[in-house]
Amino acid sequence: MTNNKITLAHGNGGKLSSELINEIFKKSFSNEILNPLNDSAVLNIQGKKIAFTTDSYTVKPAFFKGGDIGKLAVCGTVNDLVVSGARPLYISAGFIIEEGYEIKNLKKIVSSMKETALQSDVLIVTGDTKVVEKGSADSIFINTSGIGLIEDNIDLNPANINENDVIIINGDIGDHGASILVSRADFPITSSLTSDCASLSQIYHILYEFLKNNEIKIMRDPTRGGIATTLNEFTEGRDFSIIIDEKMVPIKSEVKAICEMTGFDPLYLANEGKIIIVIAEKSAEKLLKKLKETDIGKNSIIIGKVTKKVKGKVILNTRVGGERIVDKLTGNMLPRIC
Repeated sequence: MTNNKITLAHGNGGKLSSELINEIFKKSFSNEILNPLNDSAVLNIQGKKIAFTTDSYTVKPAFFKGGDIGKLAVCGTVNDLVVSGARPLYISAGFIIEEGYEIKNLKKIVSSMKETALQSDVLIVTGDTKVVEKGSADSIFINTSGIGLIEDNIDLNPANINENDVIIINGDIGDHGASILVSRADFPITSSLTSDCASLSQIYHILYEFLKNNEIKIMRDPTRGGIATTLNEFTEGRDFSIIIDEKMVPIKSEVKAICEMTGFDPLYLANEGKIIIVIAEKSAEKLLKKLKETDIGKNSIIIGKVTKKVKGKVILNTRVGGERIVDKLTGNMLPRIC
């Protein structure tokens, strides 16, 4: 690693995050289950395939338009299981709470977690609580882990991607990152924008119909680092590239305006209710039709395609007719968005 100390940019999901994971954690913990670095580990237990995931949430502020840290924690864990091809079943919840935190706020967060778990058809089955001295943490942090069942030998892997496969996303990008940005006092911007924080469990039954027939090649929820970083994770070191059409990438006008004022790029802003799906071209329209019948998928759209004309890149066809390479996130966009 080139840095001698951890910076905020190491936590943004981009290049420095990858460097940290690969050169420190993966190097020490290397094994055949960990090494693919997927959203969930895939475990084979007595003939069953189990997806196991974990994540920690430090979002600031803990309450924001469209959700709170509790809803975010449950949705984030459920979504990591769904994009791994698993049916979410169980969640754990670990709390690190700063001394002096108001009980009424903790009750709101726990109630939100309960409601979101019920809506996602998962059970919160175990947990832990730690309290630290005032000043040792910023209000409340939550860690959640999740377990889901992978059926019918579903296998999601970038190696499955073929030329002419298409890229689908289920709606506008950047809503979560932009809404967190405007909710902070150091960004004095007035906006009615709401986070897209939502559980993808409501569309698992639709995805399963395509997963069991291997029509879906890979899925991801583009959280930290946005869709740009997620797409680069698909193409990195591969013999194909992904071309996306700027005209087709759905972005709310409010998000565009906020990005113009702050200098942020919406392609790198975090999302918390979006799914990117790479699917065989022949199956794309059928999946789109089914997704559009749901609330979370009503704005689903094809934004790009796989090509082998170039290797290992993500290319944006711009509105003005040009092309530009879209790399992983570098530097620091916005810390503590999830």
